[in-house]
Amino acid sequence: MLTMEEALKQSVVRFAAGEIVKGVIIEVRSKEVLVDIGYKSEGVISGSELEDFKSVKIGDEIDVLIEKLEDREGMVILSKEKAEFRKNWDKILTICKEGGTISGKVKAVVKGGLLVNIGVEAFLPASQIDIVPPRNLMALVGNTFDFKVVKINQERQNIVLSRRELIENERNEKRSRLLADMTPGDIRKGTVKNITDFGAFIDLNGLDGLLHITDMSWGRIGHPSDILKVGQDIDVVVLDINKEKERVSLGLKQKLANPWDTIESKYPVGARVQGRVVNLVPYGAFVEIEPGVEGLVHVTELSWTKRIAKPSDVLKADQDVEAVVLGINREEQKISLGIRQLETNPWDKALEKYPPNSTVKGKIRNLTSYGAFIELEDGLDGMIHVSDISWTRKINHPSEVLKKSDDIEAVVLEIDKANQRISLGLKQLAVDPWTNIDKFYKVGDLVSGKVTKLASFGAFIGLEHDIDGLVHISQVSEERVDKIKNVLKVDQDVTARVIKIDKGERRIGLSIKAANYSQEQLKAEQAMLDSLKPGEDLVALQHAFDAADDTK
Repeated sequence: MLTMEEALKQSVVRFAAGEIVKGVIIEVRSKEVLVDIGYKSEGVISGSELEDFKSVKIGDEIDVLIEKLEDREGMVILSKEKAEFRKNWDKILTICKEGGTISGKVKAVVKGGLLVNIGVEAFLPASQIDIVPPRNLMALVGNTFDFKVVKINQERQNIVLSRRELIENERNEKRSRLLADMTPGDIRKGTVKNITDFGAFIDLNGLDGLLHITDMSWGRIGHPSDILKVGQDIDVVVLDINKEKERVSLGLKQKLANPWDTIESKYPVGARVQGRVVNLVPYGAFVEIEPGVEGLVHVTELSWTKRIAKPSDVLKADQDVEAVVLGINREEQKISLGIRQLETNPWDKALEKYPPNSTVKGKIRNLTSYGAFIELEDGLDGMIHVSDISWTRKINHPSEVLKKSDDIEAVVLEIDKANQRISLGLKQLAVDPWTNIDKFYKVGDLVSGKVTKLASFGAFIGLEHDIDGLVHISQVSEERVDKIKNVLKVDQDVTARVIKIDKGERRIGLSIKAANYSQEQLKAEQAMLDSLKPGEDLVALQHAFDAADDTK
């Protein structure tokens, strides 16, 4: 029988949906428990509502909320969690206000964030979990953290939390302390937080510092990721601090001695060094001779004799090379290197091997409008200017008498070591016929030859001794000739009279129509030619002859 006290207690219990009552566990099943609340029917509670379902035993007393008095099976539907929420809500409101801090345990992952048990269930948005939202939210389930209460909605009985704000506040406090304690030259431990093209951001336990790519190594770095990885722990040197902007510049290479401090004693001018080609540019090649020390081989220092358009024609990236130190500028951290200095400069012996007036042999390597290049030895060329091909004939282009790859002889005219030029002559192999022109031809002589070239003003006639004479169009016939090609053809044999010799100007004037002239007629024609302006070459005689015709 019930005691009077027990009867009085039970008499005040209201069995209605929404009421909180005490109950006793009378049966433990696989996924639920049966609870006796003193009602005509037992109640059911899901095992997921019990924190430690395995430790639940018969006889345990718990507070429950009546959700439904009777379901279809006549059972009472109960909830332990809702009972606790109802009891804790008022308690939470007394100890927790918006902006306050409270401890809670992450219960589950839900859409948009996490469900946290702080005595009642509260919502933690994913954006408020950490400064950088974690990828794996399930890893946080079961962990207890401190949270900031962002919002409380009493009508809906829900609470929104933020862990990120607490972390940011903590980092701000740490940042302020670090900035106050930090001085340039300090060595600090940090973690690589982010890597960019220009450097890496290092987390100094609450304060981010920038490690610029130029301060990572004394040597060349293609990209910061070549030597650093996100999450890597490193020791860095504090280079500069801007407390107002909360910016810190960091260095990694400053932990090591600057190799340029002893560069002059290590690599004296004239020393041979080994290195690796690290960069090719249009004007030269950069060679790393030790980490942090690079020298430049200018394109002009690659070869004594060859004109190299760009370094990539003879060098490749990562190629191991030997070079000679030409100069050092420690202040600007520059070293000038040369590769051609590894060999003897052929121009130093050029004057000895090819003295002026000596005869040399070579192969025609190239023809240009102004001359022919003759290869005397590997990488050493001489040039025959177009004016030094013939004593007597006007050569417009070397290809008129020379062919590429032909072997020829020539005379050394001059060696210019400073500009690395050797001047050669072809005509100097023979005596200039004009020095003896008086012995070969006199005015009035009758000569024979072949037409070598036609022009609008006349024709060139090839004579003996490799000399050309000019027959002006007015000297072809007594009758007026409109076009020279109507009366003369190349390779045609002709007989003409020498009517003018200008030794100074190296010109011979011929006349076909004067071949049968008497001495008196010849003298008159010669007088007309003597009136020509001095200094005109054979080609320019056209205008002079026209002027002479007009005076007749």
